Amino acid sequence: MTSWNDIEQAEPEFATRARGILAARKHLTLATLRADGSPRISGIEITFTDDDLTFGSMPHARKGADLLRDPRFALHSATVDPPEDAPATWPGEVKVAGRARCTGGLEGPVEGLAFVADLDEVVHTHLNEAGDRLVIEFWHPGKGLRRVERE
Repeated sequence: MTSWNDIEQAEPEFATRARGILAARKHLTLATLRADGSPRISGIEITFTDDDLTFGSMPHARKGADLLRDPRFALHSATVDPPEDAPATWPGEVKVAGRARCTGGLEGPVEGLAFVADLDEVVHTHLNEAGDRLVIEFWHPGKGLRRVERE
């Protein structure tokens, strides 16, 4: 299992940037797989707790049922456009993929299921300092951080 803490230990600067973008907005998008294998996207809120990326599912929600049946997921940060007058200041977007492990019921006043993310990939897409090239940085367990720039 690869936790968020594993990324922080391996690539602290990258993990801090990615975490900041994921936590910058309350609502993100989670992709799961339906029983027939087709994709489903749902709104989601995440939390970083005990060095893990966590999220929940309300009672009887389809995303929770999807994850119990097939734990594979993809998570996408909220998307904002680059500022036209200063594109290089755009924070970019973050995508996370992995498997969701159910840890039981949600704690607190809301019922539902709690999940911890076992991470397979974290990707940060942004612009270079000049604002004229797309930068894709991606981290995989055991492979480290890689960076690609595209026009």
